[in-house]
Amino acid sequence: MASVSPVSALAAPSDPASFSLARGFHTAATACGLKTSGKLDLGMVWADARCAAAGVFTTNRVQAAPVHACRESLGAAAGRMRGVLYNSGCANAVTGERGLADARRMRALGAHAIGAAEDELLVLSTGVIGRYLDMDRVARGVTALGSPEAVRAPLDAARAIMTTDTREKLAATEFELPGGRVRVAGFAKGAGMIHPAMATMLSVVTTDAGVEPARLDRCLRAAVSRSFNRISVDGDMSTNDTVLVLASGASGAAVDDAGEPAFVEALTAVCASLARQIVRDGEGATRLVELRITGAASDKQAHRVGDTIACSPLVKTAIHGNDPNWGRVLAAAGYSGEPIEPERVRLWFGDGDRVQLLERGLPLAFDEKRASALLAEDPVIVHLDLGLGAESAVVWTCDLSAEYVRVNADYTT
Repeated sequence: MASVSPVSALAAPSDPASFSLARGFHTAATACGLKTSGKLDLGMVWADARCAAAGVFTTNRVQAAPVHACRESLGAAAGRMRGVLYNSGCANAVTGERGLADARRMRALGAHAIGAAEDELLVLSTGVIGRYLDMDRVARGVTALGSPEAVRAPLDAARAIMTTDTREKLAATEFELPGGRVRVAGFAKGAGMIHPAMATMLSVVTTDAGVEPARLDRCLRAAVSRSFNRISVDGDMSTNDTVLVLASGASGAAVDDAGEPAFVEALTAVCASLARQIVRDGEGATRLVELRITGAASDKQAHRVGDTIACSPLVKTAIHGNDPNWGRVLAAAGYSGEPIEPERVRLWFGDGDRVQLLERGLPLAFDEKRASALLAEDPVIVHLDLGLGAESAVVWTCDLSAEYVRVNADYTT
């Protein structure tokens, strides 16, 4: 039987207040009034000098204005980017030409604040769809970012992008390259409208390695395919999904062909940690669920089967109720569209001292109380072996509770 394990055991910092980005980057955050709560809603990450950047975006055909603005900037200046300006409280999505003009003005305001050219800045927005940005408040907020009243801690910069999140998502790791020690560190937001289609949330990742833009883009896509593209909270994809990475080169160590695998692994570890934190903080979620799909004929098959199970409301509600109703898992795998062979399938709940429920497609006698207890653990481990090959995938999701309905039933009212 093939084995599979998570990409990395990297966890969120035990002391979020001590979190830092990579060398060469600064942060600032403020409350400019886009959120009626008065909480932080505008933030910026910027570099001392021009740096390389790359981005991966939603594949939703309905794309927000900041997504288009980011594509413009990366197309013009991927090798000389200076930073990212972002807001919460308004998605600036489905806002037409006015929305795109607002995103470009936001980009210009941020660029001017740090002495950069307009195309050397990226912009992100998150919040309610179909509402225009209050650009007067954004302009005042950008001015405030440069004032003594702004908060400078990276933790606050992460909080400024939160919407229904209950906690900030932070991750960092370091590794050695021949030219020196390199840091990869970033933050993300996301709790709802989370489903894989290239990004599925907003994230800013920094590194002090020197990486040329084309290589950085290739590395980011590899990392996203094993992290943000392997999560689902509710099967809904946002209009604003973006993950950005900026490389300052401040460490003095450059990523070449020999160092690229190590850099990809570090970048993937950070992205995977952020992805798991997003799912764990899913709207109404009480625990993380890790779906391990092994014995697949291809990586695509393993991913698709896992993704289908992750999106099943029946599976997610059974897990929430600690109900070892394994038939729901098998049924979801069966309608995934992949040519699985039920008579080959094996299924377990848990890790280590686990409970097996199926052997070669047939049910086994099992301790129901033990199986129920395993579904109450955090994370919940569900391991499905397809018996078709040696490929595998890990997909992360969460349970589905009544609280999810409450959160989303009155989101705008």
